[in-house]
Amino acid sequence: MSSKQHKLRIAGALAVLATLAFAISCRGFFVNPTLSSIVVGPASPSIQTGTTGNTVQMTVAGKNNDGSQANPSVAWTITPTSIATISATGLVTSVSTGTATVTATANQDPSVTGTQTVTVTVGCIQSITISPSSGSITSNQPTTSFTALAATCNGSVDITAVATWTSSNSSLATVSNGVVTLATGATTSGSVTITASSGNVTSPAATVVVTIQ
Repeated sequence: MSSKQHKLRIAGALAVLATLAFAISCRGFFVNPTLSSIVVGPASPSIQTGTTGNTVQMTVAGKNNDGSQANPSVAWTITPTSIATISATGLVTSVSTGTATVTATANQDPSVTGTQTVTVTVGCIQSITISPSSGSITSNQPTTSFTALAATCNGSVDITAVATWTSSNSSLATVSNGVVTLATGATTSGSVTITASSGNVTSPAATVVVTIQ
């Protein structure tokens, strides 16, 4: 072998070694992102007892520590199971009225979890009525309570605690579980209407007069 060929072989081998060393060193600068958080959806789902409208498919979205999006594999659990159950794929099925907490736990890192509350209301609702039909609050008496009654296939059922309540003007008064409360920072008198709904059934509105004294 000539001296020139020998030198070329040595140079080639050194080039290969240099390339490998560069590749190894580069791997040290590029660390695979790790899962940092999980968000469980849909937001505040509501389902009913019975055989229709009694399930909801939960979803999960993850975020890595570098801000990128992730699609993590998770294990699903729900508490309490007396209110609803959940399958291995995240399908929630109602058992009885109330609220239950769904938890998604990342399989790759069980310390990363996300939760969402599922509300189970009664099924076969034909109409919803708010009682009383009107009320009032003042800065001295900032709350008042209402009841939501559902007419169902099995008679009248109180759904106050599991209905979805809505205020027409939350900057003046808010409503939750039938309790209307003067909004923090409200400075002018007026009125709001509130409704209670479950599934695709919504009550007629009740009027609440708000007086700032």
